[in-house]
Amino acid sequence: MKRTAVFTFASLLLSSAAVWAKLPPLSDEAKAKAAETAAKTAHTGKVDNYKLCKSMDAVAGRYAAEAKKQGKAVKPTAGLAPCADPGAFVYPPPATVAAAAPAAAAAPAKAVAAAPAAAPAKK
Repeated sequence: MKRTAVFTFASLLLSSAAVWAKLPPLSDEAKAKAAETAAKTAHTGKVDNYKLCKSMDAVAGRYAAEAKKQGKAVKPTAGLAPCADPGAFVYPPPATVAAAAPAAAAAPAKAVAAAPAAAPAKK
């Protein structure tokens, strides 16, 4: 019984070490793909909201038409913004992002070169 418990504890301990291992950082391609996927998801949400707005307008229009046929007074809604079409999905090409990266990396290098050398510490 004790032997089985010790073996089980040891196997759990060894298998948990793999859980704590660090994953390598994402490559630039993976980061760009993740950013594009996030942009596509955001655009899809905007398109869904636009479709919902259009369907709500259609339902409200049918309700108003039916109410007029029945002789009921319908108050118009005031202050509501019209549905805004988000248009087609357009993602900026990665070349514009990659072109900005070398310029940003060059600035710290110039600052380090311009700094005077530090005096050696006295013992």
